[in-house]
Amino acid sequence: MHPLDNVIWKALTTSQAHLGTTNHSAGKFFSKVSVLGALAEPSVEAYESLFTLLRPYERVGLFLNETPQLPPPWDLVSSGPLLQMVHEDAPSPETREQRPVFLRLEEADVPEMLALTQLTKPGPFGRRTHEMGEYWSIRQNGDLVAMAGERLRLPGYTEVSAVCTHPDHLGHGYATALIRMLIQRIRNRGEQPFLHVRPENTGAVDLYEHLDFHKRVLMQYVILERK
Repeated sequence: MHPLDNVIWKALTTSQAHLGTTNHSAGKFFSKVSVLGALAEPSVEAYESLFTLLRPYERVGLFLNETPQLPPPWDLVSSGPLLQMVHEDAPSPETREQRPVFLRLEEADVPEMLALTQLTKPGPFGRRTHEMGEYWSIRQNGDLVAMAGERLRLPGYTEVSAVCTHPDHLGHGYATALIRMLIQRIRNRGEQPFLHVRPENTGAVDLYEHLDFHKRVLMQYVILERK
């Protein structure tokens, strides 16, 4: 099995074990870190194990091959396609545009990060999500106008995530610049960048393909709630 076939489980049981909790067949990140969780293998036993890790009415997001036939007691909140893309070894095309100043985001920046992600909806982002990896920003007149960072990490791989730009600052290439920078930093560590994107977001998919990300697999992003 390829490490990215069950990427959340791999992250929870290796590089990011300190950010969540697992048992023999299921795991989840701490709720303030991420809504994501995983099954070692999809089975009734694994769903039962995951159930024991959640509080009543707590939600968990899973990457699955298909929408599950759920054993009770679960509620299926939502399910939709999610495209996994992997960066190939070819370097991203260079640009002659002036590079913006990149600033590392820290704990003190969390309120601004939450405000920007709530506005732009790049995906789930919590108060401790920034602990999953490096998050970088572009600011204008002191205001956070664009950001991107690293989410899932496992040996040899790092996910590019939370790529977003304030609607008032679109069209300046900020997202592209941030992704290029993250690709280079991840590559410098000897790791391979990857990401996840909604396939209907064709503009984002086109951008990622331009930056040498290739489509790897289409999966289902499923959000469940414990009754």
